[in-house]
Amino acid sequence: MDIIMIRHGESEDNMKKVFSAADTRLSENGIQQIKNTREKLKDYKFSKVYYSPLRRTVETHKHLELEGIEESRIQELNFGIFTGMNFKEYTEKHPEESQAWTDDVFNYQIPEGESIIGVYNRLKTFLDELVEKNEDVVLVTHDGIIKLACCWVFDKPDYFFKFKADNGSITVIKINDGDKYINNLNI
Repeated sequence: MDIIMIRHGESEDNMKKVFSAADTRLSENGIQQIKNTREKLKDYKFSKVYYSPLRRTVETHKHLELEGIEESRIQELNFGIFTGMNFKEYTEKHPEESQAWTDDVFNYQIPEGESIIGVYNRLKTFLDELVEKNEDVVLVTHDGIIKLACCWVFDKPDYFFKFKADNGSITVIKINDGDKYINNLNI
């Protein structure tokens, strides 16, 4: 089975280089990226599509012109009090919280937000359910989720910073006889 993951197109918050809010929309460039992705997606076979409920992925799903199911377990990490800020801004405005996050990036739960390990566990339950169903699927999702799905292949959430998913890219995880591997990364 294949889990075909598409990162949303470039958003307005991506352009600003800040931690994205739930309601950020796709940029014009992001819409074009997804039109290109739509063409690449024709090379893949799948039976279901799931998409994150955040605005940028809902818009991406719309531009892919696919039927789909909204799935909250594949939405991006909630950055809580850091939302809408870049690194400099959140370290100046929230020095204690930013230091705590730096000291324990995987386990620290951002105030009003989530921890990376919490998101990993939420995603893992969904991915494990998909494996039980044994269907080829598309996930319209986010950079953090794609990186954590790649971590799931190895059962190593601390590999998080070893992966990257560009806007509009496709990453494929293949499961064959219970073995998981990354078939395509960031194409």
